[in-house]
This record gives sequence, structure tokens and C-alpha cells, in this order.
Amino acid sequence: MGAITSAAIAIVAVVLGWITIEIACKPCLEQGRQAIDRNLNPDYDPDDAVSSDIRAPLNPAAVTNVEVHGDDDDAHPKAAASSITK
Repeated sequence: MGAITSAAIAIVAVVLGWITIEIACKPCLEQGRQAIDRNLNPDYDPDDAVSSDIRAPLNPAAVTNVEVHGDDDDAHPKAAASSITK
């Protein structure tokens, strides 16, 4: 009887561990599964995928010293930002 109980507890622990990993790593696992499905698809041709971002710069110009002004700057001076620098 003790062996059956131990086996049942072990099986439940493995199932709960699997569910925990699936929930915790869901975004990463979904991307991996999509990549595997895409690679196993015989109709998929990576040369056919056209991206409009091919000529996009790798490091776009950063926005610096942006002035933000609102109607109630005087009422809430801490809420209004005078400049934002990246």
C-alpha cells in the first residue's frame, strides 16, 4: 500500500511541476513551439517572407530634451515634466 501511495504522490508532483513550468515560461515556450512548427512546415519558405523593416536603422536616433507643457503646470509643478532625456 505504501508503494502505491508513494507512486501516486510522485506522479502528482511531476504533473504539478510540469504545469508550473508551462505557466511560468509560457511566452518563451510559445515562441519556441511556433519556431519548431514553422521549421517543420514543408510549405514554409523563409525567402518568401518579406519584411518592411529590412532597411530600418539598427540604432534609431534617440529623442532628447523634449519639452512637455500642460494647462495645469502651475497647479501641480511636480506632475509636469520640464524635460525628458533618454
